[in-house]
Amino acid sequence: MAIELGQMAAQAQTRWPGRVRADTEQDADCAYRIECEPQALPEVCNWLFSDLGYSFGGLVVEEAARWELRYLFYGDREQGWVHVIARLSADQTRVPSVSTLIHAADWHEREAEDLFGLVFEGHPRLGDFVLHNDTWQENLTPMRRSFDDRKPAAWRTPDSDWKPRQIVEEAGAFLMPIGPIYSTATGPAHFVLETIGEDVIRAQPRLFYAYRGLEKIAQGRAAEDLLLIAERISGTSAFAHSLGACQAVERICRIEVPPRARVLRVWAAELERLRHHVGAIEGICESTGLVVAAAQAAIIEEDLLRISGALTGHRYFFGLNALGGLTIDLDDCALLHAAWQVKAAVSRLSELERMLSMSSSFLDRLEEVGNVGASDAREFGLVGPVARASGVSRDLRRAHPYLGYERVDFDVPCETEGDGYARLRVFFGEAAQSARIISAVSSSIPQGAFRAPQVSLGAGAALGWVEAPRGAALHWIRLADDGVVDRYRIITPSFANWHGFRLGAERFAFQDFPIILATFALSVHENDR
Repeated sequence: MAIELGQMAAQAQTRWPGRVRADTEQDADCAYRIECEPQALPEVCNWLFSDLGYSFGGLVVEEAARWELRYLFYGDREQGWVHVIARLSADQTRVPSVSTLIHAADWHEREAEDLFGLVFEGHPRLGDFVLHNDTWQENLTPMRRSFDDRKPAAWRTPDSDWKPRQIVEEAGAFLMPIGPIYSTATGPAHFVLETIGEDVIRAQPRLFYAYRGLEKIAQGRAAEDLLLIAERISGTSAFAHSLGACQAVERICRIEVPPRARVLRVWAAELERLRHHVGAIEGICESTGLVVAAAQAAIIEEDLLRISGALTGHRYFFGLNALGGLTIDLDDCALLHAAWQVKAAVSRLSELERMLSMSSSFLDRLEEVGNVGASDAREFGLVGPVARASGVSRDLRRAHPYLGYERVDFDVPCETEGDGYARLRVFFGEAAQSARIISAVSSSIPQGAFRAPQVSLGAGAALGWVEAPRGAALHWIRLADDGVVDRYRIITPSFANWHGFRLGAERFAFQDFPIILATFALSVHENDR
């Protein structure tokens, strides 16, 4: 239910008199703030999520003289962003769990407990998340400011009795481990599948084997260094993540990005999306044994990578974004030629889609397999093509436009079946729309500077958001007075979608597992940031 923002603030203060203070105007972060007592957190957050229809974006934890918990919510353009903020004294480490009412907050709270030592009262399963209990001791809290990441942990006291948690208790039930080295995953991922026969009853991914601590590494570094870190969250979404970080810093420092740079960023972002989706389609074909179709998709992906490399000098756009614009200008004639090449590549992709749609053996492996319903997709906080295949159509380019996307004509493909074939159709549809956007902006690129002439860094905090190829990516940044990073929080689409992966994997046969995994197009490295 959409609600006028002034009414929302009034309702919040009426519902929780004396316990809530709500702003009626956007702050510098383009958000509306609701400050509340810690004990009111679950009720306030659930009111936004369940009653008003906001999506849960993530949790930001800041630690200095006191704790600040910031729960991020976003709706459609009229609803805007809402940040629910609760503050605790430095010695207070217990707070009510929001995940008891909003399951999308589940992994966010587990992560904060593992890395900061906060205890979310009522959460059914804390511990053994980012820091595996069979490798690390509890209460290491590496994201605390008191933890020195330049020194190795002096000791390790793991739980030698740890074993995977078994949920299915029927007679004959057993655990089937897969991984952590698993050929169809992009990084180490351990899956615990529970069954009493041929179908998966329960599927739990155990990730973070390659956790890199990028948020900790960023602290104390110059703001410009953030882009190097952001690009390494995921190579296949390097431009999107560096763009999210750029937009946060640009918002803090009020850096005006020139019109030409904004359009060129749209161009690059859509080519990255197109190339990612072709790679996802290749993976789906490969998972079903269609070697020829997978090879055709791989050739198209390689052609798109060559276009990227010829234009910018890097196949994955590393080093292209800069605070205030881009590091290099792109030639207008070269962009027009590249747009023509993209159009030709997408024509071949369309022909591949047509052939796949007529392959009954291929469709049998995808249709009604890996189903995720709309209510589950929303409850688990799924984002991007995975969510849109289940009828959850939110796309940040439409809901909260940036770079001038509000002036770009494109559709947001959405399906309702929620199965593997629906996810494949969304990938094809979004790829075609990206090519449409590239063609449109190539013929109307403004002249002028490709980067702001002067960038002055200052103190402040802001959220940068971007619709990355896999979905909503959020970058929360706080800068100190000297422009040095005080806090960097990264919320990736893979983190959200890995949380909901079990929805698609459960109730289906073991042989469907690698196909369902391919249709989710998840990244281990983007999750293990």
